Amino acid sequence: MTSFLTSRFGGLALRNVMNNKNGINSFGLRCFSTNSVSGLRNIGISAHIDSGKTTLTERILYYTGRIKEIHEVRGKDGVGAKMDSMDLEREKGITIQSAATYCKWGENHINIIDTPGHVDFTIEVERALRVLDGAVLVMCGVSGVQSQTITVDRQMRRYNVPRVVFINKLDRTGANPWNVIEQLRKKLNLNAIALQVPIGKESNLEGVIDLVTEKAMIFGEKGTAPIIEEIPSNFVEFVKEKKMELVETIANVDDELGEWMIENDFPNNMPDEKTLTAAIRRTTIARKVVPVMMGSAFKNTGVQPLLDGVIKYLPSPNEKKIIALDTSVKDKETEVELESDPKKPFVGLAFKLEEGRFGQLTYMRVYQGTLKRGDTIKNVNLGKTIKVPRLVKMHASEMEEVSEVGPGEICAMFGVDCYSGNTFTHQNCSYTMTSMHVPEPVMSLSIQPKSKDGQANFSKALSKFQKEDPTFRVKSDQESGQIIISGMGELHLEIYVERMKREYNVETVTGKPLVAYRETIQQRGDYNFTHRKQSGGQGQYAKMIGFAEQSENGMENEFVNDVIGTAIPPTFIEAIKKGFKDCIEKGPLIGHPVVGVKFVVSDGNTHSVDSSELAFRIATAGAFKEAFEDGEPTILEPIMKVEISLPQEFQGTVISGVNRRKGAIVNTTTQGESLTFECEVPLNNMFGYSTELRSMTQGKGEFSMEYLKHTNVSRELYNQLLEEYKKKRTEENK
Repeated sequence: MTSFLTSRFGGLALRNVMNNKNGINSFGLRCFSTNSVSGLRNIGISAHIDSGKTTLTERILYYTGRIKEIHEVRGKDGVGAKMDSMDLEREKGITIQSAATYCKWGENHINIIDTPGHVDFTIEVERALRVLDGAVLVMCGVSGVQSQTITVDRQMRRYNVPRVVFINKLDRTGANPWNVIEQLRKKLNLNAIALQVPIGKESNLEGVIDLVTEKAMIFGEKGTAPIIEEIPSNFVEFVKEKKMELVETIANVDDELGEWMIENDFPNNMPDEKTLTAAIRRTTIARKVVPVMMGSAFKNTGVQPLLDGVIKYLPSPNEKKIIALDTSVKDKETEVELESDPKKPFVGLAFKLEEGRFGQLTYMRVYQGTLKRGDTIKNVNLGKTIKVPRLVKMHASEMEEVSEVGPGEICAMFGVDCYSGNTFTHQNCSYTMTSMHVPEPVMSLSIQPKSKDGQANFSKALSKFQKEDPTFRVKSDQESGQIIISGMGELHLEIYVERMKREYNVETVTGKPLVAYRETIQQRGDYNFTHRKQSGGQGQYAKMIGFAEQSENGMENEFVNDVIGTAIPPTFIEAIKKGFKDCIEKGPLIGHPVVGVKFVVSDGNTHSVDSSELAFRIATAGAFKEAFEDGEPTILEPIMKVEISLPQEFQGTVISGVNRRKGAIVNTTTQGESLTFECEVPLNNMFGYSTELRSMTQGKGEFSMEYLKHTNVSRELYNQLLEEYKKKRTEENK
């Protein structure tokens, strides 16, 4: 075997994995086999921040033999968890980029993507779930359902991803798995059902009892297999009760098990392990139930049964329906169901990009067919054909070279120019995968390099980051000439500024964070506007009559042509439509985008010589401004859903801090000595809150926030924003 070391982010090992005749690589892992699709699992590890995702993934890698030592997130040895390969991740103790790896459990192969928990990096979770067949939703046994748990649940539903739940941190004070299951049912509306019962609680956690096999598993020293025992006598009645609940819950949504119960005199006879396992698998894949397993990743408890559960209950690639769109006929897309067949034409989705020293690293999910090094494939979205360069399988920051990848697998290609979300196919195929949901940015910063010497690297960094991350946007403000970067939050933008410094050696200067304000109207506003200009020769003439009102589609804008006859010819209607699009990009109040406006043209007039598309486009600007001013205009600001967790002793200080930031506390939950507030706070008032919370709680408090809605600003802020905008325009016109 030949091997060589080279680097992607400074110290990344690339192994040239020579496949033997059985397709086994140097780690004993089958990279590709035409018969192994049913034994393959593609899973994501997702959760609210600080629920233990990366710690759990570290244990999975250890127990499957992929790593030889366990290192902790924020560990004292300074090494950090395997899946946190970026220096920034190790320093901050959070996951920033999703990381892929693969391992073997028994005869089965598992591709794993460890995703971030922080809402600022939600696109990483979004694109991972877009390509995965199943997921493990990790819950904290103390905190239960938190704000980001709700977001992750929404993402799993969006892509129809079956999941199992792992209730983690049961060794902590105040942990209660039954409370968490109740929250899953009430807050997330999931048909959650326990497959295990913990033995001992908090610091006395020893193991779990499996309700399907009715065996106890006691976990001892790190790295050892659990000891299988009979159920302790003091748990027999409780286990019987929970197993009854399990069987009845499954039978309510599974006809096969329901029929079995009728035919076999239930509850006098209980279903055997094989019958019950098959029923749980069917209902989990159909997303009718969510199996719940328990343990503590940090204490090495419950990890092996979770791996068994992933294999038993989550689908293989050929058990999940995958739909593509056939674009071979122009303007007519038809749905096509893909098959996990290595002999069918190749179809794959580029779901994530990274920039490395070898060029762009493109993460690919293969849905159908086989991808081989040297093959010629087509980028359907860009209409380009490329030759497949090097193919690698990812193990966090390490790459292991392979010659071919089969259906259901996740791999990466080097040096391919494409965008996140592009579909690649066989040359004779024109399928495209459906796009993923990309949330809109909520915060912006002005940014520029400190010195002119860094301009080239500055531009290169911005270009790379935009390609990598669809939620990171860059635009140039035409009036001020400033470069504006936009993202999902303060931390999101802070990370990119820091990466620019470390990876591109560019020191930058950032301006005050800009909030994504929006402009709208609160009532109907009429217009009757005539644009007339005569300066010798052909002039300009356009007359428009109509109104603007609140849109019926929430924040969406609408254009409606209600002109009867040819008072305004169709060619000029198109010009009006374009003029309306220009108007909503920068509103009349403070220059922010306009939302939630329905613009209706009902009548007008033209001149046989002087009317033109340009005249009507100019007239639209005047008509829109007239209607906008008549429609009681207002400014909307983003309101964030903020979840703050803290020890009870700091309750008063934190509440007064929220009130000072004009926030409203909508819910409070208490668990042991810990307190959690759910608040709604204007984004404009949240800047610098992380520092304030740390100082108020002696570093013990933490918070997360995500976009909730836009609402009207206060009259005071409205006047302030108008004054600032007016002052800015005056200075620019000097």
